[in-house]
Amino acid sequence: MTSQKILSIFVLTFLVIIIASLSFASAITVSSLTHSKLYPGEQATISLSIKNTLNDDVEDVSMNLLLEETNFISVGGSEESVDEIREDKDKSFDFTLKASQDIAPGDYNIPYVISYTDPDLDAQGKKVEKKGSIGITVSARTELDYIASADNPVIGQQGKVSLKIVNRGFGDVKFVSVKIKPQLQSFTLLSSEDVYIGNIDSDDFETAAYDVLFKDQNARLKASVEYRDFDNKKLVEEIDLPLQVYTREKALELGIIKKNNTWMYAVVIVIIVIAWFVYRAIRKRRKKKQKEVN
Repeated sequence: MTSQKILSIFVLTFLVIIIASLSFASAITVSSLTHSKLYPGEQATISLSIKNTLNDDVEDVSMNLLLEETNFISVGGSEESVDEIREDKDKSFDFTLKASQDIAPGDYNIPYVISYTDPDLDAQGKKVEKKGSIGITVSARTELDYIASADNPVIGQQGKVSLKIVNRGFGDVKFVSVKIKPQLQSFTLLSSEDVYIGNIDSDDFETAAYDVLFKDQNARLKASVEYRDFDNKKLVEEIDLPLQVYTREKALELGIIKKNNTWMYAVVIVIIVIAWFVYRAIRKRRKKKQKEVN
């Protein structure tokens, strides 16, 4: 074999390898994915863009979402198809998915199969399959309830004001902090105006408490609650809740505070002491008279 033939074989082999590499590098791919907000028990539309990166047109292209082992079901079908995708073009496939009622918010993978016919690769028209998965995020609506309460709520007395934050949503909230507004309060704040709570899990609660001196019967708790929701979005909610505060007379009537009877006890003790001294004085006089008579 001449050196020229050897060189020709080498060049041909190299070209085959290059062509094969280019063939494997090109494929039918999911080029983009968008979907509206998806919540537990609800449905959302998912749009997938399928791009033909092959060097030829492909026919009978179908996209099939494999939902059997997932927490999602299709609304209206899990398979879509088009007759053709031309070279370096894309087509959009739309699906409607519903998340299960008890699914936990988070990120999920949904497997799929793309099948198509490449006439140049398969003259018999057999289907080519490509498997993969797409990522879906199940979000959680933030549902916080606020309950204001007061301990020892009597005008002129020291007590506590508490803000209970209840997380009724499916997702946790993070980095929760409460900042009270002293200048807007109908009580005097005796502790720090900022309270850091941290995380509040779903179906749980936490409480921010403040030491105060009540000065008005028509009291309200005004504060800002700052937190990050499930999507890590920073949110601030303004709280303005009424507090039940009583006058001293009403608090005594309702038994919220007890009447101070210390002075009465002191008077009784003084009377007992005086009576004891009077008794001793009378007793001494009687003894003295008896001695004089004897």
